[in-house]
Amino acid sequence: MKKVMVHPERCVGCMQCMITCATAHSKTRQLLTALMETPLPKSRVHVGAGLYNEGFPNRCRHCDPAPCMSACLANAIFRDPEKETVLINPDKCINCASCAMACPYGVIRFHEDATAPFGKTVAVKCDNCDQRQMEGLIPACVEVCKSNALTFEESTDAMKRKTDEVARSVSRGAEEISLSPAFSLLTAAKRAQLSL
Repeated sequence: MKKVMVHPERCVGCMQCMITCATAHSKTRQLLTALMETPLPKSRVHVGAGLYNEGFPNRCRHCDPAPCMSACLANAIFRDPEKETVLINPDKCINCASCAMACPYGVIRFHEDATAPFGKTVAVKCDNCDQRQMEGLIPACVEVCKSNALTFEESTDAMKRKTDEVARSVSRGAEEISLSPAFSLLTAAKRAQLSL
């Protein structure tokens, strides 16, 4: 089963994933018209800043077992067994925030959403772009990410690649492996700014 994988070392902090996510979860799914919708669509992926102001794309990991699902008092959070995606039923959500307290990644937010009854504040999180996947598309955040900080792939392939990278980096006489000179330059520039 393909999943969205997060590669924080590649993130340049452009926040395009956030804009595209909000647009993909709007009623019209078009940026210009989404800006005029009520409620205003919001992103389900959140980019935070690290120690050197480098970006970190944070999104739901669809844990198994999912702490948010166990903590949900209203049984509004459930897993789609076919896609292994943890979803929220906005009609059942009672806005108690138990799920947010249980989430180890801090990705659950509370606001009005186009999928919820009008005027109701509900828990909202990444749904792996379920609607887009039904249309044969990949998640919006992955599609827009040009630095490949977010990829859509089999978890076994991603883990093998990471294991191989770590193995090469600790081999005798190995030089530090950089994903790209641009990322190294960006990180060095940000570190230099902080040391001034």
